[in-house]
Amino acid sequence: MSYSPEASIAPQFLRASEGGVVSPNERNLLKLIWRHPGLSRSEITSHTDLTQQSVYRIIDQLAERGVVALGSPKPGLGRGQPSPTLRLDGRHAYSCGISVNTDIIGICLMDLAGNILGESSVTLREHTMARSLDLVREQMVELQRQNSLTSESFFGIGFAISGYHVGGTRYNAPLPLHEWSLIELGPLLSDFFSRPVWVHNGANTGAIAESMFGVGRYIKHFAYLSFNYGFGGGLISDGELLLGGNGNAGEFSGIFDIEESKRRPALQYLIERLNRNGVDVPSISYMRKHFDPDWPGVAEWVEEITPAYNRLINAIRAVVDPQAIVFGGQVPPDLAQMLIERTRIYDRPRYGVHRPSPKLIISEIGTDASAMGAAITPFHSTFY
Repeated sequence: MSYSPEASIAPQFLRASEGGVVSPNERNLLKLIWRHPGLSRSEITSHTDLTQQSVYRIIDQLAERGVVALGSPKPGLGRGQPSPTLRLDGRHAYSCGISVNTDIIGICLMDLAGNILGESSVTLREHTMARSLDLVREQMVELQRQNSLTSESFFGIGFAISGYHVGGTRYNAPLPLHEWSLIELGPLLSDFFSRPVWVHNGANTGAIAESMFGVGRYIKHFAYLSFNYGFGGGLISDGELLLGGNGNAGEFSGIFDIEESKRRPALQYLIERLNRNGVDVPSISYMRKHFDPDWPGVAEWVEEITPAYNRLINAIRAVVDPQAIVFGGQVPPDLAQMLIERTRIYDRPRYGVHRPSPKLIISEIGTDASAMGAAITPFHSTFY
């Protein structure tokens, strides 16, 4: 039987009568509150097909459970008794996002309202999978202690890993993560952490973070480029992650053949180039933090990958037609800007009219987007 994290959700988070975390109507209202924080209870009715009586009843039930908090009313909203403003109550639950990259594991604690409670990381180099998980748990416990968090409000874990999906909760990760590859991560991690675990590709959780905290706040259709040790991405359609039939939508490296793949914008190749040019860059996370566009080898590498990069951008434009293409993952912003400046759109105007092109935008997520997206995934999958 396939692994389902929903089956392991603790009873205190479930609805008393019908089971599940929230009903479809409750979920729709929670989505509204997420998208419009500070919306008043009376204003919600105009955003839904539900009657005012139903809206008030559902909100009162969510508030009684501690999922929604009622705030001070907005002044000047019509006659009668002022209506309280609404927000998600972060005290109801928190989650942990874990993102396994080739050199580092990012950790992010987040509450139900989307507030980051703490972040940490574990160096992956020369550690076994078992040792790495022990270190992650130690860091997670420390973050819980720093925030005085109880185990009762610990909802679940979002787990992200570099690599493509092969079925169930199995992923085929790059060589540095061979021990993590082709095994059912969901039940293994659920047993280890004693919590339900939602497993995703790291590029997908990066796209989720961008959708919920970054450019997705005002753009609902975009492609997310995830520059990491390898190179992948994710697709957001109408604000939601598009997985595809096999769970690998957005695996952009798949358009390149074996020879071309060596000239795709994977950061492992840039690090190799830098090291050959005498620049000591021990890891991708180090490069992101200390990147200098004038390092010897950077301009040469960018020039070499530009043809493959441009073909990718135009393939995304032709097939997906997004409003924007977001440059994310672990790419240094200055490097992303260098690529954007070299972008060439293969446009053939008809009757002097051009086909619309996507905006090219550097990610607005300044922290570990993959871990951040992993942290919000348990809530996004169940509450809103």
